[in-house]
Parts: sequence; structure tokens; C-alpha cells
Amino acid sequence: MYNPKWLLALCLFGLANAQATSFVMTTDALVSLSMSASKGTSSSLRDDKVVLAAKTDAAAFVASQGEIRSVQLEAAFQHIRRTLPDSRDTDEQLARAILIL
Repeated sequence: MYNPKWLLALCLFGLANAQATSFVMTTDALVSLSMSASKGTSSSLRDDKVVLAAKTDAAAFVASQGEIRSVQLEAAFQHIRRTLPDSRDTDEQLARAILIL
């Protein structure tokens, strides 16, 4: 009834997907922690209207691998960089951090 090769391929795909998800979650957690360590401003960003307004746009940015860039997201990037001037996070890292706020 079931082809063993197909079942093995499905299991391997599931394992690879779980590892990729784990990597993304670890990356997101590290970015969040680095933002929190910077003068404790992560909690203020969590309540910031400019940053929260860009959450959906951040998802589109990440999903499109940076191809979709909106005005709201650019404003959030600029706002975060003004708030955290010592931050050296990339746009992708900032977008992922916005998603987990």
C-alpha cells in the first residue's frame, strides 16, 4: 500500500524542515536577546506604534527574502536604528525581530 522509498523521503523532508525551523527560532531568539541587552529597549520597542505597524510588512519582507519593502517597514527600520544606534543588525534581522515582538 505505501511505497517505502516515498515514506523515507517524507520522513527526511520532515526532519530537514524541523532543523530549519529550529535554526530560524534560534536566530530570532538571539536577535531578540541582543535587542534586550541594548539598554533594555526591547520592551519599549514592543509597545512602539511605528514598529508594531510594520509587523505584517516585516512578514512579507522575510517571506520574500527582502524583495518586498514597504514604507512602513522602512520607517520602522529607521526608528529602530535611531533608538538603538549601536545596533549592527541587518534589515533581515530587524524584520525577524519585529515579527517576534
